[in-house]
Amino acid sequence: MHLQESGEMYLETILILSKKKSNVRAIDICEHMGYSKPSVSRALGLLKQGGYVSADKDGYLSLTDVGLETAEKILARHKVITEYLIKLGVSAETASNDACKIEHVISDESFNAIKENL
Repeated sequence: MHLQESGEMYLETILILSKKKSNVRAIDICEHMGYSKPSVSRALGLLKQGGYVSADKDGYLSLTDVGLETAEKILARHKVITEYLIKLGVSAETASNDACKIEHVISDESFNAIKENL
């Protein structure tokens, strides 16, 4: 299953939330992303089907190995691109917002070049 940008955002959000608290539930994602429960439920269902996320009997979410790998890649891209844009003189808020868009479409080659020149 090829992930769309939105799927990558959900994985990144689960990773970020799991670093802040030991148990992540769908409602935490709703609150963090500002999405409705039905939207988050649908997205999580697709991510579960794709093998990126699992949930236990109490509804606590965890990333599978492939989900964790994908989330870490996206989060790393976000951090590096944000840092690079700030270094170029972009405000922190704008840099983070722009990095959030760029992280999903940038090629590995371009990302690695940015990372090496940071």
